[in-house]
Amino acid sequence: MATIQEKLSVLANTMERADDLTNEQLEDEKKRVSIVDYKMVTFSLSGKDYAIDIMKVKEIAKAGHFTYVPNALPFVRGVYNLRGDIIPIIDLRLFFNSDVEEKDENYLENMLIVTVGEQTFGVIVDAIDKVVGIQKSSIQPPHPLFGDINIKYIYGVVEAERSLYVLLDIDRIFGQRTPEEERELAETAKAQMQMREEAHAQAEVAAQEDGAAQAAKKEQEDLKFISDSLRNFKKFSVNEMTEEWVKNRYKDWAAERGSDNTQLQNEADAEKFLAPFYSKCSSTWWTEDYADKVMKMLPDNNAKNIVVWNPGCGRGYETYSLACILAKRYPTAKIRVYGQDVDLLAVSNAPLMNLSDEASNSWYQPFSVRTAGGDYTFSKEIKDSCMFEYHDCVNTNNLPPVDIVFTRDLVSFLPESSQKTLLSEFSEKIKGNGVIIVGDNENIAVPGWNKKDEAGISVYAK
Repeated sequence: MATIQEKLSVLANTMERADDLTNEQLEDEKKRVSIVDYKMVTFSLSGKDYAIDIMKVKEIAKAGHFTYVPNALPFVRGVYNLRGDIIPIIDLRLFFNSDVEEKDENYLENMLIVTVGEQTFGVIVDAIDKVVGIQKSSIQPPHPLFGDINIKYIYGVVEAERSLYVLLDIDRIFGQRTPEEERELAETAKAQMQMREEAHAQAEVAAQEDGAAQAAKKEQEDLKFISDSLRNFKKFSVNEMTEEWVKNRYKDWAAERGSDNTQLQNEADAEKFLAPFYSKCSSTWWTEDYADKVMKMLPDNNAKNIVVWNPGCGRGYETYSLACILAKRYPTAKIRVYGQDVDLLAVSNAPLMNLSDEASNSWYQPFSVRTAGGDYTFSKEIKDSCMFEYHDCVNTNNLPPVDIVFTRDLVSFLPESSQKTLLSEFSEKIKGNGVIIVGDNENIAVPGWNKKDEAGISVYAK
C-alpha cells in the first residue's frame, strides 16, 4: 500500500495526516453519491466542526503565496493559479470573523476547491477531516444557538459519528440564490426601478421647473434692462400699452442675438429692437392697400365738417395721406386735419412737400397736380385741408371737437404721466361717434372705449 508521502508525489496538494481525505478518495465518494442519501465533506474552523455538500467540492488542495488583490474585502486572501485557472481565495475563518493565527509566509493553507454555479473558489479552512455519509432526513433546521455564524449561511445541523456538524449553505455564502429569492429579488429590483424612474421623472420635472424659473427670472431681468434702455435711448415707455409687444419682441430678439447678448448697448441697438414696432407705412407714402384698410375703418359720418387731430405728424406723410382718404370717404364734407409735432423743422417744411414720381402715379394721382417746375404736389383742396402746427400735444390744445384722432406710435414715446394726460384729452375732445386710431402695436386704455383691431389697424370707439 502506498504511503502518504508517495501520494503527495503523485497527487498534488493532498492532506498532511494519514487519515486525511485524498483527492482520489474524494472522487470515489462522488461516484458513489448517487447510491447514498447524502454525503458531506467535514472540516474544522476555530475548533468547531463544519461540513458542506460533497457535490459542491471539486477537489482539495494545499497552497500558499496567493496574489494580492488591491481594494478587495478583508476575507479575500487573493487569487491563485489552479492549473491555469485563476480563482479567488476566500478565508472562511475571516469571513466568519474568527481569529486567524499568523503563519510563516511559506505555510501552505488547507483549501477546499468549491464550485457555485459556474464560478470556482478556493476556501481556506483550518483542517479538512473526511467524508461522512448521513441520511438527509437527519438534518435539523439551523438554530440561533450558532451565534458566531449568521443563520442565513447555515443549511442545517446534523449529528454523525459522535460529532455535531454545522452544515454550511455554500450557495448562500457565495451569493447563489434560491428560485424564491431570485423572484423576490426580481420583484424588489422592479420596484426599485419604478422608484428610480419616478424619482428621475420628478427630478426632471423639478429641473424643468427650476430651469423654467431660472429662464423666467433671466427674462424678467433682461426685460427690466431693455425697458430702462429703451426709455433712456429712445424715450420709449414700457407699460400696459406696450409690454405685450416688448415681451414678444424679446423672444425674437434673443433668438436673433443669442440669449446671452440681449442687452441694448446703445441707441442703434434700441432702434433695431424697436424697428418692428412702428406701424405700416410710417414716415413714407402709404401703399394703396394700406390706405384702403384705413379708409374702411373710418366710421360713417354725415357731418358737413370732419375734424381730424393728427398729433405726431412728423414731415407730413401721414397728414396728407389722411387728407386724401378722407376726401374719398367723405366727399361732401369739408375736411380739416390738424397735424401737430414738436419737430419745428418738420412742420415748417410740411406745407411745401412734393410727391415722389412713384407716389404721383399711384392712388395719390387724383389728389395731385404738376407744378411749373415739373414736380408733383398736392391739389389746393388737399393742401387747404391740412393745418400744420408746432405744438406739444400734452399741453392745452384749443382744437374744436374732433371726429377722428389719428396718432400712430406717438403715445408710446411719452412718459407715462403724459400718456394719461393725452389719453384724457382724446376722450374729452372726440365726438361721441368718433374713433381713435393708434399704432399697430399700441394698446391704449380709455374708459368707455373699446378696441376694434381689424386688418392690423388699431381702432378704438365708444
